[in-house]
Amino acid sequence: MSLPLHFLRPAAQGFATGLLLAVAGCGVSSKPEPAAGASAQGALQASPPVHYEVTRVDAAMLKRSVHTVALSAPMPARDSMLAGYRDEPREQYQKLPDNSIHSVAEAPVSTFSADVDTGAYANVRRLLNQGSLPPEGAVRLEELVNYFSYDYALPSDGSPFGVTTELAPSPWNPHTRLLRIGIKASDRAVADLAPANLVFLVDVSGSMDRREGLPLVKSTLKLLVDQLRDQDRVSLVVYAGDSRVVLQPTSGRDKAKIRSAIDQLTAGGSTAGASGIQLAYQMAQQGFIDKGINRILLATDGDFNVGTSDFDSLKQMVAEKRKSGVSLTTLGFGVDNYNEHLMEQLADAGDGNYAYIDNLREARKVLVDQLSSTLAVVAKDVKLQVEFNPAQVSEYRLLGYENRALKREDFSNDKVDAGEIGAGHTVTALYEIVPAGEKGWLEPLRFGQAKAAEPSARNGELAMLRLRYKAPEGGSSRLIERPITAQQPAKLAEASTDLRFAAAVAAFSQQLKDGRYTGNFSLADTAKLARGARGEDPYGLRGEFVQLVELAQSLQTQAPNAQTATQPVDMSQVQSRFE
Repeated sequence: MSLPLHFLRPAAQGFATGLLLAVAGCGVSSKPEPAAGASAQGALQASPPVHYEVTRVDAAMLKRSVHTVALSAPMPARDSMLAGYRDEPREQYQKLPDNSIHSVAEAPVSTFSADVDTGAYANVRRLLNQGSLPPEGAVRLEELVNYFSYDYALPSDGSPFGVTTELAPSPWNPHTRLLRIGIKASDRAVADLAPANLVFLVDVSGSMDRREGLPLVKSTLKLLVDQLRDQDRVSLVVYAGDSRVVLQPTSGRDKAKIRSAIDQLTAGGSTAGASGIQLAYQMAQQGFIDKGINRILLATDGDFNVGTSDFDSLKQMVAEKRKSGVSLTTLGFGVDNYNEHLMEQLADAGDGNYAYIDNLREARKVLVDQLSSTLAVVAKDVKLQVEFNPAQVSEYRLLGYENRALKREDFSNDKVDAGEIGAGHTVTALYEIVPAGEKGWLEPLRFGQAKAAEPSARNGELAMLRLRYKAPEGGSSRLIERPITAQQPAKLAEASTDLRFAAAVAAFSQQLKDGRYTGNFSLADTAKLARGARGEDPYGLRGEFVQLVELAQSLQTQAPNAQTATQPVDMSQVQSRFE
């Protein structure tokens, strides 16, 4: 059996020289078995066979099965032979192809679900700061763009959204334009939020026994504890080999009691994530607040390996539980074995949002500065639809939102789930469009329209924007429509600071992947564009972005073809080397 070997680190528990081998296709943990009655010194000299528990994962990394192999060799030899495989990552991402280019004459309507997740940006930042270019699946353009705040109009007509649109020349293609659609949700102060019933669900398995794991989780949750009010209540559930309740629903006034429960957490064991999720929903129902905020905050690296670990089954379970009125937010932690695909998709299924916590500054951003956005939902099942005017636009492509695409008929179907938007959240969507008469990406058809499109009374309109959403308590959806005019500045430099910065982030996201559509626009050009569009930048986030672009440029120069690769290894050959 040939398996791709991808990660190796010392086991958190067990024999001192034991190994934990985890791979993109399998995980192996060592279980030394000295002969009965043998002393520790004798066992070390005899170097008995080591039984390795191998977790086999299918090609999509969604299902696992366990079996055992036995390897024999002196302990130093084992360490030496596998030293080259230590500390390699086995992180899991969903790689999706970029959105297709569409001809307006053939497909004038684009439909997708709103997305306010930001986890991809923090995770990409972590990878770059560690000195590696991110794998393509880690880069979701919309999450990088939506990480930053923008100066969008607040709602003024009684709806929960303000809508901003802007058009400007594209920085990477002289024949195209960028259309920016911005949505700003009404904001609320934390003091004005409904009472909150929160369940902290914490992964305390062995994979979280590292600086970026449980210690950072504990510090992060204590930041949130500081924000609790007397009317709020908190439960604490943990899981490793099994799950248990550490703290029953407790009032937010008892902060010392909650902090003490968090401080007592320690890591070790396997990861029964599904049972932990089920128990967390039970605790959420026990402390349920009618017309309040009822939410589970799952803090984990997503490396489930005991019980239900099938990806689709976990999503289905969470999607079913959300009908009870309890939402699920995922907070990603950890490195090397991080399952980003699972974290992002569970939050989507659980009517929540996904964030990756790589440091305490990010924890403060998500759970202190943006607490209202994280907890309070102002609209559910938010869908966007853009209908382009063929008299103004010949081709278009949506930048990002690949895993949020909807069918045209889904827009008016209230049974189709979509994204949630929290208080104060902003959502940005970018389209790259080809104005009518400009050179596009698609070759002209020989047997095209026999008759040119007749002039339209709406030729001043570029497109029609439609938003559909439900109130937080549910019910029938409501519709907002806004025409988008074709007016634009003559130069990109005349566009707003926010559009130019969002364009820089979009360029960077594409350049981290294959750069198929950015042409000769380089990372240096991206850094220059972002540097000139930093604006006031009170928290330094835009300045940090410029530094990340420059860091990526340095890494690409050092290894232009570098990718996070999986090296295939034949386990039978590895075993023969030990014998």
